[in-house]
Amino acid sequence: MSEELLSQNLSLEEENRRLHAILRALMDRSERMTQGATRSVAQLGHVVALESQIRTRTRDLAETLDKLRITNARLSQAERDAVAARNALADALEAMFEGFAMFDAQDRLIMWNSRFCADLPDVRSRIGTGLSFRDYVRLLSESPSLNLVDASARRVWVAQRLENHRRRDVNFMVSLVKDQWLQVSEQRMNSGGTAVTQTDVTGMVRLAREERTKLLDEQAQMVRATLDHIDQGVMIFDAKARLAGWNRRLRELFAPPVELLTTGAPFSAILNSLMRRRQLGRSNIRATLTDWVNGPPERAPLRLEIKQDDGAILDLFAQAMPDQGFVISFNDLTKERRAIDEMHRLNETLEARVRARTLELESARDEAERANASKSRFVASASHDLLQPLNAAKLFLSSLSAMDHPPAQARLIERINSAFGSVEQILGALLDISKFDIGVAKAKPETISLGALLDRLREEFAPMAKERGLDLRVRDTNAYVRSDPVYLKRVLQNLLSNALRYTRQGRVLLGVRRKGSDLRLEVWDTGPGIPEDKLSEIFKEFTRLDSARGDSGMGLGLAIVEQACALLGHPLALRSTFGHGTVFSVTVPVAAPHPARSDIRAPDGNIHDALEGLLVLVVENDTRVRQGMTAVLEGWGTSPVEAATPQEAQALIADLGVPPDIILADYQLDDGANGLELIADLRMQHGAIPAVLITANHDPALVQEATDHAVLLLRKPLSLRRLQRLLRQVSAQSGITLAQAERGDVSYWLRQDYADD
Repeated sequence: MSEELLSQNLSLEEENRRLHAILRALMDRSERMTQGATRSVAQLGHVVALESQIRTRTRDLAETLDKLRITNARLSQAERDAVAARNALADALEAMFEGFAMFDAQDRLIMWNSRFCADLPDVRSRIGTGLSFRDYVRLLSESPSLNLVDASARRVWVAQRLENHRRRDVNFMVSLVKDQWLQVSEQRMNSGGTAVTQTDVTGMVRLAREERTKLLDEQAQMVRATLDHIDQGVMIFDAKARLAGWNRRLRELFAPPVELLTTGAPFSAILNSLMRRRQLGRSNIRATLTDWVNGPPERAPLRLEIKQDDGAILDLFAQAMPDQGFVISFNDLTKERRAIDEMHRLNETLEARVRARTLELESARDEAERANASKSRFVASASHDLLQPLNAAKLFLSSLSAMDHPPAQARLIERINSAFGSVEQILGALLDISKFDIGVAKAKPETISLGALLDRLREEFAPMAKERGLDLRVRDTNAYVRSDPVYLKRVLQNLLSNALRYTRQGRVLLGVRRKGSDLRLEVWDTGPGIPEDKLSEIFKEFTRLDSARGDSGMGLGLAIVEQACALLGHPLALRSTFGHGTVFSVTVPVAAPHPARSDIRAPDGNIHDALEGLLVLVVENDTRVRQGMTAVLEGWGTSPVEAATPQEAQALIADLGVPPDIILADYQLDDGANGLELIADLRMQHGAIPAVLITANHDPALVQEATDHAVLLLRKPLSLRRLQRLLRQVSAQSGITLAQAERGDVSYWLRQDYADD
């Protein structure tokens, strides 16, 4: 029982109390049983042992309590010492004549005395523990006690104050209203914090001002004005090496304490201050300067170069004067040296030093090229955002045009279509120029039937010529040439468009001449001609010689022609007679004709009948474009089904139970998916389905990837005429898929290289 009472987790005081209670009970019991001689001696021994155990526990408890009392006494003394030290520090700060504050390494206010900001009561009432240094400076700048004229001056003051705060040691003056002055000193501490001291130097400033007024005569004022307007910092010492004069630039360079720059200040004190604040660099120039100052009167001038901790470079020049005094000037060479270092760095990168004099011109040229490339990359990268809404608008306009409308509305719709056509033409020209500028344009030469190409151009430009009352003649030919079909057609399109736009009356001729092993394609017009002094300008971008003679345009057509011909290696020539007309010619190499092949074309007839029942899967994440495409396809008689994601497309085909006749998929889908991956998945499940990838991306790598997957690529804004002919082809040739068709076996609008022309 006693072991259970003593084995519990009790405090020493509680355990001692219980032991005493047990002892008293045992003693009482022993006294009551002294008359019972029959008690066992063994029981008495047990009591004695228990009493010994109690005494041992009591002694241990007493020792523990003594140690605890000693520890508590020491802790209390330490707390009293800490409070006394803090009170002593606070008393010391309060005893200071200056205002004092301390910011920690994170620039947070942690300590200050009652004189800190005493001259700025509005700021004094708003500071507190944890205030950031930046907020402290902002409060100062907003104070009406600061002698700053306007908000601009306050912003400049804040910027300069924060810049000075980066230095390790800085002193500067602060002007207050009512001709009051504060000297502020900031010193970085080893802990990374900052100690800020504010000293009222109003009396010193006023006294110095009075002394200066008394001492300066007209000549001295002229000298002072001269010194204050030179770019060097200057100190003038008399024969006893005492400061006799200085200028404003010296203050700007070193920001010395006010009491240091006073008439009669010894050279040694100024030197010690500059060395202590590390404003003369880390090299040991103290001895050099001291020896020179103490040298003979006829000593030679001294020149030293000083590199400060912040990287600034100063040129020190000391020269003796006839009256045995001396002058020391400091010239800031930082900008000059940095410019020289930069020039050396640039010179080292040049292939030859003889090109050094052209560096500025080359830099300007490079900057212009970078700006041009940046512009081109922007135009190319923005194509998707520009072409997506344009494509949607064209689709909705196509559906609208297919409906019956009153004549007035029909004319309005026709004008809207024309306006969108102009926008598409200008945007296409900008994208072409951007591809040339950033170097992504790649030519893919192949054998082309020139006759077929000229037939298509005749068909394309006949309505434009008829509208303008011009006679358009395109000569027939059976020749074949070697060129890139996309760029060659774009060149001829731009030349014909330019000729029709600027010719008021007469005719435009597109003909072919044999020139050895080459053919020369010539575009003649009876337009106004080009002045001789303007012949070199017409190929520049955004150049139009006479905007009043033509329709709206950006002057990019001939620039595209020149760059495309250079890319293809086709010589471009120009002849013009002012007032009589112009001839542009492009020379292309002749190629052997293709072997005869079957002509696969869609049947003529009503579009609704030709496409009726054709199941078209449209996958497009843009709701407006998808709805516009569906409306157009329904107007043509097809049976379109639409999906926004690959998952919806898979589920839709599964619900229908049959694969589509053709897939029209946008390349850029949501959540990182793309149309090429969707087409590949559907073909893996349902066989070689004809597929078209629709995109505003002009990356040549995408074109090649689509070609590798036997997928036709059409670019936005979508050519509805080309899409309609493609659907006719698929409907008429249900047994031939795009994957099975050999390159060149189908008409031009179905081939990859003509998909974006």
